[in-house]
Amino acid sequence: MKYLCLVYCEESMLDALPDSDCLTYDERIRQSGHCLASEALQPIHTATTVRVRNGKVNITDGPFAETKEQLAGFYLIEAQHLDEAIQLAAQIPPAQVGSIEVRPIRPIRETAQQDN
Repeated sequence: MKYLCLVYCEESMLDALPDSDCLTYDERIRQSGHCLASEALQPIHTATTVRVRNGKVNITDGPFAETKEQLAGFYLIEAQHLDEAIQLAAQIPPAQVGSIEVRPIRPIRETAQQDN
C-alpha cells in the first residue's frame, strides 16, 4: 500500500537540521525499495494558494493555513501496512523538530476503472 508522509515543521527549525541528515535518510529509504518519490519544498514565501468559488479563481500568496508548522516536503512510500509506514516516517529527520503526517493513498484511478 502507498502512503504519503507529509513533513511539517517550523521553517526556522529546519535550519537547525543539516540537509545531509535528510539526504542520508533519503538514500537509505530509496535503497530499501520503500521510497517511490520524495522532495523538499521551497520556503513558504514562495507558495501560492488557488481556490475556485462560484467559477471565480482566487489566488493568495503563501500557504493555505495560518499555522506555526508549514509543509516542508514529502515522501511517497510503499509499506505493507500502517505500522510499517509509521516506523518509516519516524525515521524521517524532521520528525525530530516537527511532525510527519502519514496518510494512505486512495487508489482513485484503479477504483474508477473498476466502476466502469
